[in-house]
Amino acid sequence: MNYRIEELTKQEAAYIGEKINEIVPREVDADEEEFVLKVENEAGETVGWCVALAYEYHWARVLLELLWVDERYRHHGIGSKIIREVERIAREKGCRVVTLGTASYMARPFYEKHGYQVFTSMKTADGYIDYSLVKYLDSDTHYYMPADNSGAKYKVLPGNDHDADIITNGIKTYSEAYEEKCTRDDFCKKLVNKDGKFAAGVIANVNRGFEGVVTALFVEEPLRHQGLGTYLLREVEKLAKEKNAPVVLTSAGDWNVGFFKKNGYLVRGELKDVPKGHVCYELYKNL
Repeated sequence: MNYRIEELTKQEAAYIGEKINEIVPREVDADEEEFVLKVENEAGETVGWCVALAYEYHWARVLLELLWVDERYRHHGIGSKIIREVERIAREKGCRVVTLGTASYMARPFYEKHGYQVFTSMKTADGYIDYSLVKYLDSDTHYYMPADNSGAKYKVLPGNDHDADIITNGIKTYSEAYEEKCTRDDFCKKLVNKDGKFAAGVIANVNRGFEGVVTALFVEEPLRHQGLGTYLLREVEKLAKEKNAPVVLTSAGDWNVGFFKKNGYLVRGELKDVPKGHVCYELYKNL
């Protein structure tokens, strides 16, 4: 191969993101928009939080990244109040879909009561199961009302970066009781020709003993079908094996899933009609 592998620069990583955004089908022209919500009780104390992202990849989707309720105030309808507000904002923004992730030790039944359905699941190295769930807002779903509706006396307000830090730290602390700690190795590499010109790049990471994750992979259009993408994918898999990670995960759409399937990746779940008229896939390869 007439290319050499080198470290990817921050500028080149940004370039990969821009080029992938040009390839991925757009559903809306709006830029990604993060919003934070908090719930206060009658005394003005914050007892619940969430962080969500609208228009990810320019799709009419809201990703509910994090949701957390203070342990002392659970089972009072506060989480349900947050969910309803997220969905209201999603509809207000013209979004059709809300997606989220959770684990078997967390809140899957809670989300299912609110009309969310599992579209991806995978057993983790420490024995738990990670789930991805979806709710299509234009579909009729059962309206769930908590048995304890004391959440009605709480109010939902816009949050800020400080609130986002609180929820991130809260969930991290909670998860540490269940999930084994692991060391992460970033793998951000590129292939360049003999003149040092960028040809292809990959952004990935490996959680030692757990899994490798391919976040982005791009090959310049004139150089495709020459094995450059496959070469970079194999390098990620090689590192994963070295770090005792038994599986590599990635995501793809119907516009590029064929490449990963040819390289031995299998579908573990699919998100239909996201973006509209397309299918997004979650993929894995056992090493």
